[in-house]
Amino acid sequence: MQRLDLRVSATRARSVPIHVGPGALHTLVRDLAFLSPGGRVAVVSDSNVGPRYGEPLCEEMRAEGLAAFLITFPAGEASKTRETKSRLEESLFEQGADRQTTVVALGGGVTGDLAGFVAATWHRGVPFVQAPTSLLAMVDAAVGGKTAVNLPGGKNLVGSFHQPVGVYADLSALATLGPEDLAAGFGEAVKTAVVADGALFQRLEADVPSLVRGEPDALLGVIVSCIRVKARIVARDERESGRRAILNFGHTVAHALEATSGSRLAHGPAVSVGMVVESRLAARLTGFPVRHVRRLRSLLDRFGLPTTAPAGLSTDEVLRAIERDKKVRDGALRFSLPARIGRMPSGKDVTHAVEADLVRAVVEEAKTSTAR
Repeated sequence: MQRLDLRVSATRARSVPIHVGPGALHTLVRDLAFLSPGGRVAVVSDSNVGPRYGEPLCEEMRAEGLAAFLITFPAGEASKTRETKSRLEESLFEQGADRQTTVVALGGGVTGDLAGFVAATWHRGVPFVQAPTSLLAMVDAAVGGKTAVNLPGGKNLVGSFHQPVGVYADLSALATLGPEDLAAGFGEAVKTAVVADGALFQRLEADVPSLVRGEPDALLGVIVSCIRVKARIVARDERESGRRAILNFGHTVAHALEATSGSRLAHGPAVSVGMVVESRLAARLTGFPVRHVRRLRSLLDRFGLPTTAPAGLSTDEVLRAIERDKKVRDGALRFSLPARIGRMPSGKDVTHAVEADLVRAVVEEAKTSTAR
C-alpha cells in the first residue's frame, strides 16, 4: 500500500491523502471510523459495482459503528444526467442524510462525477471520498475535483469543482476488469504521459505486455505516476483557468465522438481516437513530430485501443458537437495540442484556435485505417 499526500490547490494549503494498493477499501473504513465515529456514510455506486463491492463495504462500515447505506443507479454513461442526480438526492433525503454525511463514490468515472456533484450541492457541500474501482478512474478521473453531469448536447456541461477529502484506489478491484476496461485506463495513462511525462511514455512502451496481463506491480507504478502528474498540474491551476487544460488533450474530439455515436463509443476508446486526431492537428500547428504521431498510434494499437474513427460517423455531426463543447471560446474551436511527447507548449494558454476546415480534414483522415 502506498500513501501519497498530494497538494491539489494553489489557493488552499491542504493536501489530499491518496491510498493506492490492495486493501485500500479496508483502509477507507478504518479512516472513516476514526474521523467520524457514528457518522452517516452514503455509498453511491452503479448497478454493476454496487452488488459486488458496495454491500460488503457498507457491512464492514456498520461493523465499525458507521451508519452506512448504499444508493445505486443504472450503470453506464447514459445515467450521467440531472435526472439521475435528482434521484440520488431524493434517496439521500429518504435516508436522512444531513450536512455531516460523507458521500463515498464507489466505482468508475461516471460514479465519481455523479456522486461528487451530488456531494458538492447536498446541503451546499458535504465531504466526499473517491473510491475508484476502474483503471481509468484510478489514473485520471478520481483525482482533481471535477464533477459533472451531461446534457443531451454535450458532456460535462453542468457541474462543479469539489475536491475529495481522500482517494482510496484498491487494486484488488482491477482483477475483475475485462481487457476493454483495462485498455480504457491505459488510454488515459498514455494521455498523461504525452502531455507531461516523456519517461512515463517510455515506460508504457516497455511494459505493455505486463500491463495488459494486469500484473499488480506494473499497474501500481503507472497509477502512482499518473496521480503524481495530475496532482502537480491541478495544484497549479485547480479550476482550469489556464495550464490544467493540457489534460484535455484528445478529449475535445473524444467528447464529440461520444455524443455523435450516442455513447455507443465509450469514453476510453473515444479518447484514443481523439488523441490520434489531435496529434495530427499538433503535427500541423505546434511542430509535434510526425514520428511522435506514429509512436502514439503504435502504443495505442498495442493496448488494443482504436485509432480510427468509426466510418459511419458523420463528420458534420462531429464538428457540430465540437462547436458545442465547453472548451470553445469566443466561437473558436480550441484544442490542447502537445509540442512533443512529454511536453506541451509553454505559457499559460496552452490551447490553440483551429479552423473548422482543418478539423474536418483531420477527422476525415481518421476514418481510414491507412492514414498515418
